Amino acid sequence: MGRPKAVSLFSGCGGFCEGIELAGFEVAVAVEMDRFACETYRANFPKTPLFEGDIHDFLAGDGAGHRKEYKLQEIDLVFGGPPCQGYSQIGPRDLLDDRNELYQQYARVVQMLRPRMFLLENVPNLLLMEKGHFRDAILKHFIGLGYANTTYIKVSAANFGVPQTRERVFFFGTRDDVNLTVELKQYAQATLEKLRVANPVTVWEAIGDLPSQVVPSGNTMPYPVANKPSAFMRMMRLDHSEGPYTKTTKRRRAIGRSATLLHNQHTKEMQEKRAHLISFLKPGQKADSLPREIWNGARPEKWRRLHPDLPSYTILAQMHRDLSEWVHPKLERWITVREAARLQSFHDGFVFKSSEWQMLKQIGNAVPPLLAYAAGKMVLAILEATDGKVNTNLLPKQPALPIRLPPVRERHPADAVL
Repeated sequence: MGRPKAVSLFSGCGGFCEGIELAGFEVAVAVEMDRFACETYRANFPKTPLFEGDIHDFLAGDGAGHRKEYKLQEIDLVFGGPPCQGYSQIGPRDLLDDRNELYQQYARVVQMLRPRMFLLENVPNLLLMEKGHFRDAILKHFIGLGYANTTYIKVSAANFGVPQTRERVFFFGTRDDVNLTVELKQYAQATLEKLRVANPVTVWEAIGDLPSQVVPSGNTMPYPVANKPSAFMRMMRLDHSEGPYTKTTKRRRAIGRSATLLHNQHTKEMQEKRAHLISFLKPGQKADSLPREIWNGARPEKWRRLHPDLPSYTILAQMHRDLSEWVHPKLERWITVREAARLQSFHDGFVFKSSEWQMLKQIGNAVPPLLAYAAGKMVLAILEATDGKVNTNLLPKQPALPIRLPPVRERHPADAVL
């Protein structure tokens, strides 16, 4: 048997796909509308079919054309993170409101392809919005689509080797005719527990080997030498193999044969006035720590220096507009595109394309590959269990009683972050 087959929705530049592939899946097709993200995706996944266009047009009609073109028979997994900006603003709190049409499109593809499992990533605030209304509505919706065994897990990327305190929630479920003899959430949590790192990776462990110098956008520089690189650096660097990342894996991406070069080591220009301001910021401090004559008291979050001995705070897409919340931990400049990529756990072989503005946006929007890898391993363990390959080390010592989903309107206790 070959690798299990997956379909990627809202693929962006490919962070989610990178992790899912590392976990052992074959991505049959990726769907993405943003042409700049597609440029980066194509450069890094040249062998993966890419549907560049509106998701409404994917599997249009009865979907027969796309099913044949992308060989979408017997799909094991549909995965992706549909934007859900409309949730908190919706008056009637209707999951199927037009403002949540991208979620609807994700669900439509799941309904049409009927994969053995689905995996949906989103922000953890979704669990609390409207007192859990949308969380419960999503569970109810997928139950109605034929995925009665559906649940969710809240996770922190830092627990899976990403040097960043990024929290996310994964909804996932198995198709009703899939025979799963273990309790879904319990088995998933046990799988993730095995993948947790002993200690979080710090900012300096992540980027300390990268040069202090920067180059103009679009330029490259000689690949830096590293003395005694951290385990994370060895994962990221082109001259080492570590963890799920081998040198061969990295060179399959856009770096190709130019593995003696460092790409994306550039950042936004900084005015002299701003350079003077950030020189007063100590590691981990924000604008409210600055002298009054330096800072006018507005927007304390605007100026913020990363702490070298802690994981980064969340990398966001808004970096493309303003990098002032991501000041280098030791230098008087913003972090570079490559440093931001490292903090998202993109290895150095993954080269970002288009303009600097677009690169930063792509990185901030991405699912960190190492978090995606953990989620992919979780899904793979569940799929193997449906094939009768239950890992007994993941089972509780005492037999668990059958667990049924609570009524949709019942409030769920707050979940611990894995």
